[in-house]
Amino acid sequence: MTDTPPKPKFHVGLRSGYHSPQVQVAIRLNTNESPFPPPINWQNDLAKEISNGQFNRYPDRQAMALRQEIGLLHGLGPEMVWCGNGSNEIIQSILLAYANSESNVMVFEPTYALHSHIAKIVGANVCTFWRDDNFQVTPEAIKKGINEASPDVIFFCSPNNPTGNLELEDSIDLALEMAPGVVVVDEAYVQFASSSCLEKLKRSSRLILVRTFSKTWAMAGVRLGYALANSEVISSLAAVTLPYNLNTISQIAGRLALNYQNEMQERVSALVQQRSRLTSGLASLDVKVWPSEANFILFRPNSVEASKLWQLLVDQSVLIRDASTWPGLDNCLRVTVGNHDEVTRFLEALSKSLG
Repeated sequence: MTDTPPKPKFHVGLRSGYHSPQVQVAIRLNTNESPFPPPINWQNDLAKEISNGQFNRYPDRQAMALRQEIGLLHGLGPEMVWCGNGSNEIIQSILLAYANSESNVMVFEPTYALHSHIAKIVGANVCTFWRDDNFQVTPEAIKKGINEASPDVIFFCSPNNPTGNLELEDSIDLALEMAPGVVVVDEAYVQFASSSCLEKLKRSSRLILVRTFSKTWAMAGVRLGYALANSEVISSLAAVTLPYNLNTISQIAGRLALNYQNEMQERVSALVQQRSRLTSGLASLDVKVWPSEANFILFRPNSVEASKLWQLLVDQSVLIRDASTWPGLDNCLRVTVGNHDEVTRFLEALSKSLG
């Protein structure tokens, strides 16, 4: 008898083409990171507090100081905030709390791949419905999806990744009215956008908002995300989260970052300005461009294969995201909004590549 390891019970990896290749380039515009570091004063504050830390002790299991500060930021109490090791852990906790092997989880493609991926990991059935030609989830699609799937969890993404558009207010309101389960709105990029679903928390106990420190707070390396929801929902998330899920340094880093809200807004304003410049530059080239309210832009070359164009850009030391194999995004590419010099280098390289 041979000693062979048991087969894993989960075999479905992330969809083909999701992971962006990690290659050495001068211009990295592939993973929607901030091109700007956090404020130097934040770094100094962090170093000082870490130097006085008791790292032989476990972190605050409830992350209460951080939750209180995040709550103040949004006008909520700490009982309506839950923190995790990146927003992906928050998504995982939502699915562990509200889905199982008998559950339906509803998504609208094209959208963020991790919603479906983690749902499959917990054994739920993913029910896929489609956005319209403008990548909007229409009220008609909501009615169809809820009537057919009766989902325990519905995922929206606003602004939607990778298309950049805000979800329709009417669609989210309808979902909250009709849904038998929870409605999750992933707002990872919402500070770049013109509106949020934050006010809807006052009207619905089914709504869960997901936020992250990775984008506008320029802290992707810290891995910190959080949920905003009714206190009973937050208790449900806490119940399925492993003890001490959030380390001491991440808790300190997030709490101190909130002292630099003005600096964060300045970074966001700078990137919104570059987004306009990038949109105008793309519009002058032989590509189709979709409007965006995030820190990235989706586009489709009209006369060149996307994968070929991606490689031509890499050859010029510019890395963007090849989304051409993702559902509903044939021949599409996605570029992160960078700083002024990065946008200039990208547009120059793209113009040369399009020939």
